[in-house]
Amino acid sequence: MSESKELLEATIKGLEEKVNELNNDLNTKKKELEDVNKPEMTKVMFDEISDLVSDAVNDVYLSDDDIEYSLDVDYDRRVNICDVSLNNTCTFIDKIMESIDSHYKMIDTKE
Repeated sequence: MSESKELLEATIKGLEEKVNELNNDLNTKKKELEDVNKPEMTKVMFDEISDLVSDAVNDVYLSDDDIEYSLDVDYDRRVNICDVSLNNTCTFIDKIMESIDSHYKMIDTKE
């Protein structure tokens, strides 16, 4: 009886390992399927775009009208700023897109 139990346990362990391997393969293929129609980008391009976005965001000037916030008084009677948000995110978006657009040559693609 003990020999049969050990054989079953070994079989189960082997099957579990095979299932895990198949699940990993399945997840890999699902990721490949998600990426199949995405445009390709090199690491250099990604780094350039990252730098362009960072520089563009750092160059944006914010006035008092661009920022909305709430004031809160805590238990120690200190005033804190909370719930900070931007009123007009278009400023950031426009600056970022201008930076990217000025760095790359846009080409027409036929889809």
